[in-house]
Amino acid sequence: MKRLTSRIAALLLAAVAGACRTASVAPATPVSGIEPGPPIVQPGAPGEPTRVITADAAADLSQVQHTAADVRFMQGMIGHHAQAIEMTALLSSRTVRDDMRKLALRIEVSQADEIKMMQRWLEARRQDVPGPHALHMHGATLMPGMLTPDEMARLASATGDQFDRLFLEGMIKHHAGALTMVQDLLSTPGAGQESEIFAFASDVEADQRMEIDRMGAMLKELQK
Repeated sequence: MKRLTSRIAALLLAAVAGACRTASVAPATPVSGIEPGPPIVQPGAPGEPTRVITADAAADLSQVQHTAADVRFMQGMIGHHAQAIEMTALLSSRTVRDDMRKLALRIEVSQADEIKMMQRWLEARRQDVPGPHALHMHGATLMPGMLTPDEMARLASATGDQFDRLFLEGMIKHHAGALTMVQDLLSTPGAGQESEIFAFASDVEADQRMEIDRMGAMLKELQK
């Protein structure tokens, strides 16, 4: 009886060991009912839809490098933003409207922050960073929408409602120029693909388009 019991125990141990070995080498089988991970969505360019991409494509995008067009965009946008801040600096002593002051403050704060971001972006990539007075250097190129020296002088000499009208007209033109710069960037093959610059260009597109609408409404109210 003892011998039979020993043989049964030995057989049970062998069966358990075999099952363990099988479990250690058998490939894992998918468990039904478990959903795959969330899709990876790539944002589209301004005005274009988003699209779902594979994990491999997402990994490739993470390695995208900046281009010469990206550098030119950042350098040009620094000067573009700098002029907008010069325009808002004129406003405090030339308007009596609170809504104009609030508008100017929003523009000044947001664009000053963005200038710092663009400067850091260029410095991190060891690119030339335009100085604070590069806009006024002889032969400096005006980016799309920027006011000419004569237009800036006319704005600086105006006061009251005349100033408000010229400011709104000039800043609408200025913002429209920034939208042109974004579209030019994104239409350049290979440009605007680095995640940081794509996010910035998209923000410029959204924010300045919204401000154009707001300023257009203010201008209509002023002209009544």
